[in-house]
Amino acid sequence: MSTTSPDPYGLSGLSTETISYGARRRQDMDIWWTSDGTKRPGVFLIHGGWWSSGDKKQMTEIARSYADLGYTVFNINYRLSGEAAWPAQRVDALASIALARKHAERWSFDPNKYVVVGFSAGGHIAASIGTYGDGQLRGLKGVVGLSPIISPLRAYADGANSPDPYKRKLRNSAIQLAGGCLPRGKCSRVWASMEVAWHASHNDAPVLTVHSTDEFVPPSQSQLLKEMLGQVGVPVTIFTSPGVAHSAPLYREIGIADRVQQWIADRIG
Repeated sequence: MSTTSPDPYGLSGLSTETISYGARRRQDMDIWWTSDGTKRPGVFLIHGGWWSSGDKKQMTEIARSYADLGYTVFNINYRLSGEAAWPAQRVDALASIALARKHAERWSFDPNKYVVVGFSAGGHIAASIGTYGDGQLRGLKGVVGLSPIISPLRAYADGANSPDPYKRKLRNSAIQLAGGCLPRGKCSRVWASMEVAWHASHNDAPVLTVHSTDEFVPPSQSQLLKEMLGQVGVPVTIFTSPGVAHSAPLYREIGIADRVQQWIADRIG
């Protein structure tokens, strides 16, 4: 465990801490909170990177922005697909949430009011948390995905012989996430587990997704989730922006962060 301060003069009142939520090297998270004794809603951030790369450091600027807005922020790492196949990534995200809720008072966190925000592959993990079980995750009020992969099966199909190198890479990344198995035979079960929309239920949290119209993870990915959650009465909002920007670069385009932050504020204040 280590403690640092992004504000050496103490002007913002923010505190930070890095803790482990499991025994493995990547099972850790950075926590940002305001030390004033007030319980605050939480924002969990999940980085992208094809499930096989990336690090929570990529999210530091975004984490700070949500902390400055008054949220308690949990910026998590998780085991990558080269170390552990699915569902290890979802297991890790759930474990980080469980630890945060258990020690909520330590971080001035309201355990009954939080959202999960994921980017690209992290958006897949975030959305899978949203449809986990039958809405059994207490306190979860919303899920946000920036260019989220909702259907690895669709990505697998779209990447077959595609002229787009990113779509081909996403197909291969989905195979690696499944432990190197193709979506048939003995591996059909793990691929089914990876399909977010197949696990929709009426108690799931509402969802906001953001895609560029022409990026390699198209808005049609989120449309699958909108159709399935819509059938059980859970609202899904899909916002599209012109262009090809993906994940964090998309989030940084003019107006996108404001839209996401407003959606979050409408749900957790």
